[in-house]
Amino acid sequence: MSAAAQAAGAALARTGRLLPRRSDWTAARPARDLTAGLMVGLVALPLALGFGVSSGMGAAAGLVTAIVAGAVAAVFGGSRVQVSGPTGAMTVVLVPIIATHGPDGVLVVGLLAGLILVGLGAAGAGRFIRYVPVPVVEGFTVGIAAIIALQQVPAALGTDVHAERVLVLAARAARAWADDPHWVPLGIAAGVVVVVLLSARVVPLLPGSLAAVVLATLATSAFDWDAATIGHIPASLPGPSLPDVPWADLDALLLPAVAVAALAALESLLSATVADGMSVGQRHDSDRELVGQGLANLAAPLFGGIPATAAIARTAVNVRSGAASRLAALTHAVLLLAVVLVAARWVGDIPRAALAGVLVATAVQMVRVSSLAALLRSTRGDAVVLAVTAAATIVVDLVTAVLVGLVVAGFFALREAARSARLEEMPLDEADHGDEERSLLDEHIVAYRLDGPLFFAAAHDFLLELTDVTRVRVVILRMSRVTAIDATGAHVLADTISRLEHRHVTVLLSGVQQHHEQVLRELGVYGRLAHERHLFDTTPEAIAHARVHAARIEHEPAPVT
Repeated sequence: MSAAAQAAGAALARTGRLLPRRSDWTAARPARDLTAGLMVGLVALPLALGFGVSSGMGAAAGLVTAIVAGAVAAVFGGSRVQVSGPTGAMTVVLVPIIATHGPDGVLVVGLLAGLILVGLGAAGAGRFIRYVPVPVVEGFTVGIAAIIALQQVPAALGTDVHAERVLVLAARAARAWADDPHWVPLGIAAGVVVVVLLSARVVPLLPGSLAAVVLATLATSAFDWDAATIGHIPASLPGPSLPDVPWADLDALLLPAVAVAALAALESLLSATVADGMSVGQRHDSDRELVGQGLANLAAPLFGGIPATAAIARTAVNVRSGAASRLAALTHAVLLLAVVLVAARWVGDIPRAALAGVLVATAVQMVRVSSLAALLRSTRGDAVVLAVTAAATIVVDLVTAVLVGLVVAGFFALREAARSARLEEMPLDEADHGDEERSLLDEHIVAYRLDGPLFFAAAHDFLLELTDVTRVRVVILRMSRVTAIDATGAHVLADTISRLEHRHVTVLLSGVQQHHEQVLRELGVYGRLAHERHLFDTTPEAIAHARVHAARIEHEPAPVT
């Protein structure tokens, strides 16, 4: 078989692994899955409405997204129990896009993000989620929760104010309410928050958010207050249609699309990981999950929806309700479709303050206080990473916040790695050979063992410490325990050797690992020492050579610095 045919076969096999298969449905338990799907649908209904309104695209867009994206991701995604739809994190990203480019811009961003996600899944990028540190994820979550809550302040207070930044928006809403207080919307929002949080604690399997919205809607019928209600949802779904693509803005829309795709990938894979931990025998396919979310985001805009991701809260309800297969998530989408077709005319009576209360309660539930407190107490580095990521999420934007969090986490990781690098004067082995060490020192020979990584964060400390040795003729560097070496470390090692040899101190290396040779060769360290026969496989061989070398120059005085 030719190389081209083999490559084509491998590509077909990989593509096949990313597509639905018969085995996806063999684990189905219809009774359990239908019940779980019903419960998730009841929980998802007020959230879909609320996130649609919060995004600026309207309640209908939120429901359409939950239906279309929920069904497509259920069939094509990489987790059997994942539930997808509009989420708070995504609405945070969409608000500035709508403000700048309008609804058509959001739809185009969704299509572009879908293509990016499919490409990421096909390229096998799903495995990289494991490299996101926990403090970054927790800080990201805290920041999103804060933004969701702040976005609901105008609706909860019954004020009509606008601002691009949520902190400014909340401040303006509070100022407007103080000038002209409206107690009814505030009471409704507060009541919904209390009902949702209490029901989650007392009867966690029941859809407390739906019950709270129904009660709030019934209660408002006694008041002459309907100016802040959400708009009427059409009795039927809009037919498939391409948006009026703003071709002139495509360059400006590409970066927001990358941000949406990055957020969808991050949130969906984190949700799938959480689902794995909550269920027995569930292991998601990260690459297939990216492809499924990509297809969901390609489909939703064609029906007037918004970009979607997997939803951790709805997925958790699905698992706790006993879901065993994709049938549960599919049932949730069908239930929401039935609501649109049958009960759409009643949805328009729901006060916006009630949906605001649902989203505030959702934001509160997103923050796991025990996990947050544990991270803040663990190390100063983890606490700083969490705080910086959360602050950047609120003040800047989500993707920038994750990047900043990764940079700060990388800084602390490098600092810890640099601290783990040690240069110690060591005996020949782990036993106590004090007499032999003193004999070596009498011969002006000293052996050092390098432990840990020799890279840019630790290399200069190594140089300062090693070049400070005095009254020796030969230095032996034991390299067998060097865990990593980069170009900076190799360069500093070469500079150190040159400085020592300039002082007439011979440097021998022992135990250089094979995978470190290439870096040393590129900078000329390995070749020069090999040419002078100053490289040895073991430390005893290096010591034997050092003694011969020291004896040969015994008549010379030891160099003094």
